[in-house]
Amino acid sequence: MTDDCLKLTIYFGESDRINGQLLSDVLLDEFEADHVPAAVLLRATEGFGIKQQLHTQRLLTLSEDLPLVAIAIDHREKIEALVPRVQPLVTGGLVTLERARFVAGEVTPHVPPELGEETKLTIYLGRTERALGRPAYVAVVDLLRRHGLDGATVLLGVDGMAHGRRERGRFFSRNANVPLMIMASGSTDVVAEALAPLADLLRNPLLTLERITVCKRDGKNITEPRHLPETDDAGLGVWQKLMVHASEGARHEGHALYLQLIRRLREEGALGATALRGIWGYSGDREPHGDRLLSLRRHVPVITVVVDRPDAIQRWWRVIDEVTDETGLVTSELVPAFHAVGPEIRTGGLRLSQLRL
Repeated sequence: MTDDCLKLTIYFGESDRINGQLLSDVLLDEFEADHVPAAVLLRATEGFGIKQQLHTQRLLTLSEDLPLVAIAIDHREKIEALVPRVQPLVTGGLVTLERARFVAGEVTPHVPPELGEETKLTIYLGRTERALGRPAYVAVVDLLRRHGLDGATVLLGVDGMAHGRRERGRFFSRNANVPLMIMASGSTDVVAEALAPLADLLRNPLLTLERITVCKRDGKNITEPRHLPETDDAGLGVWQKLMVHASEGARHEGHALYLQLIRRLREEGALGATALRGIWGYSGDREPHGDRLLSLRRHVPVITVVVDRPDAIQRWWRVIDEVTDETGLVTSELVPAFHAVGPEIRTGGLRLSQLRL
C-alpha cells in the first residue's frame, strides 16, 4: 500500500522543557497518543541552532544540551491534526513538514512518477529485528548496496515508535527494540528495483519515499541545488534542506569533514546545522562500515543537515561544495512548510506551500 503522507521533523535542544517536563518526552508522548506508525528521536553528535550555541559530544562542557531531532510519519490528515498541538511546544528550534509517500504492508516495485529522477528511501525497523540470520539493518544495507543505491546510513533512535509501538532507550537496559531508521538515496529506477527484494527480506516493511536531488557524489559535482523562490503563488514560504553523507573518518584539510562543515556553517551565519552519527552504512562504492569491537577508530557514517531559506541555501552550498571536494554524497530537498523560533526570530508557518519541483 502506497499513500500520501507527511513527515513532521522537529529540531530542538536536549534540555528544552515544557511545564517542567523534557520537551523530548512530551513530543514522543504526543506521537504515541496519536498512534503514529513510525517515529524516532535522534540524538545528534554535534550542532548548533538558532541561538548559535555550539554543542558537541567531544567536549564535556558543551555536551549537556546536544541537539535532538524528532521525526514522525503518518497520513496527511493525521499529521495536520497533530501539528496544532506540537507547534506551540517548541519555543526555540525548527519545525518542518515535508511530503512523502508512505509504504506499508504490500510493497510493489513502483515509485510514483511525481518523485522525479532521484528518490530518498527511509526504512523504519526495530533494533533487534532479524533477516537472513543477522541484524535486519545489516541485511537491508547490503541489499541496497547490491542494487546500486548511492548510499545508506543507519541511525539509531533513543526513543520512538515502529508500527505504532513505543520503545524507549534506557540506561540500564539492552534497549533491544529501540527503533532505528535507514536513510538511503539513489536514482528512482534503482530504488524501485530494490523495493520487491526489500519486501521479501522484511516481515512487515514500513518505509517512505521522498523526492530529492543528488548534487554531488564522491567529490564530483552533478548539479547545484535548484534556486527556488522564497514563496509559492499564494505567498506561503518555502525552505530547502541540504544533507551531506560521509564517513566519520572523512577529512578536509586534516580535520573531520563533518566538524569542518559545522564550524564553517556557524562562522558564515547559518541558522543551524546538525550532525547525526550512524551505526552502520556506506557511501558510494565503499564497503558498509560501522562500529566494531576492538576497532581503534570509529568508522561510522555521519549525516550533516542544514535547513534554511532558498537564498541562504545557495550560500551554504558554496561552503559544502568546498568542504566535500574529495568525498561525500550531497542531496537537496524542498521543505514546503517550516516554523523557526528563537531569540528575536519567529518566522514561517506550517501551512503547506504548493511549490513543486
